Amino acid sequence: MLPPIIRLLRPKQWSKNVFVFLPLFFDKKFTDVNLLALTALCFVIFSLAASAVYCLNDILDRKADAQHPVKCKRPIASGAVSVGAGWAAMALCALLAVGLTLWLIPDLIWLLLGYMALNVAYSLWLKHVSLIDMLVVASFYVMRVLAGAITGDIVPSQWIVVMTFLLALFLVLGKRRDDVMIQAETGTTVRRGIANYNLQFVNMTLTLVATVTIVSYMMYTMSDEVATRFGSNYVYCTAVFVLAGILRYLQLTIVENRSGSPTKVLFRDRFIQLCLLGWFITFLVIIYL
Repeated sequence: MLPPIIRLLRPKQWSKNVFVFLPLFFDKKFTDVNLLALTALCFVIFSLAASAVYCLNDILDRKADAQHPVKCKRPIASGAVSVGAGWAAMALCALLAVGLTLWLIPDLIWLLLGYMALNVAYSLWLKHVSLIDMLVVASFYVMRVLAGAITGDIVPSQWIVVMTFLLALFLVLGKRRDDVMIQAETGTTVRRGIANYNLQFVNMTLTLVATVTIVSYMMYTMSDEVATRFGSNYVYCTAVFVLAGILRYLQLTIVENRSGSPTKVLFRDRFIQLCLLGWFITFLVIIYL
């Protein structure tokens, strides 16, 4: 068990920041040690920025979290970490993120500040506005991809931006479905905006976004532009892993009701882990071998 102050920073959530590596990977620069090291620093910076926002979010939501069946165990909601310590941790992480960026990746500073500002707006207001809350969270993933592109001096393709947004929106919908289920079963309102969602709407929207994501990915893998860029007509082979991964997540969400945290799903579900590994290895062979 991690110490409460470390759990407050939510290190498991740092896995979301692997999206900063995607532009480097798809631009065939993953073997450039200098760019890889710089992108790793970008990963650290966004992890610090995310931890600062998590601290703020837990401070602001401590009363609501205390009523949640799972979130009540968070360090501040449970009383394991004081509000004062939470503010101090937030300030330290934010200062380190901004300081490292200005020192080593100055071109990234405006995107980082925009990311942090949007996160603050989300914590204070936007997460309570239905639909907007999901679109904002999905945009955070796109901003991570753009951060990786800026760090590696890469022009990101329209495909990587669109696919990142769709996949993120799909995962967020699964999490919102979990919130709807908790409210229906316990009567606990986990967030104000959830009142404008119901199970039927979330299930329909989840299916719609899953379909659009799969179709978009198939179009991506079979486009002439992608075949020319990677020098291969076999990019479509990666689609089987995307399809299998999405179907498994739908199964976990709709059948098993285990979609509360996409990060927990990633760390615990062996099937999805194998899908991600298979997708990565297949792309690695296509791009680099």
